Amino acid sequence: MADIDDTIKALEDRLKQAKARKEKLEARKLDYLIKGQRADDTRKKILVGSAILDRVNRGEWPESRLLEMLDKHLTRPHDRALFGLKPIEKTAATENTESGE
Repeated sequence: MADIDDTIKALEDRLKQAKARKEKLEARKLDYLIKGQRADDTRKKILVGSAILDRVNRGEWPESRLLEMLDKHLTRPHDRALFGLKPIEKTAATENTESGE
């Protein structure tokens, strides 16, 4: 009877190892998909930005329109400075939101 119990125990251990390998593989697949999606998103942003900048540089799109759009969209001081936009002044409501109140 001990022989059968040992066989069952060995098979259960192998099953646990196989399940762990399967979970690890699934996690790798998910990570790969997420990285691919992130890379695609970054590539799209670069291409859209390039297309817009080309139109501005050729005079087909007013630079003021680009800066107006960026002024509404950009919030980080470093990003705003890159386009010569003034930093956003913090209001009481903004400070309360940032402090978690």
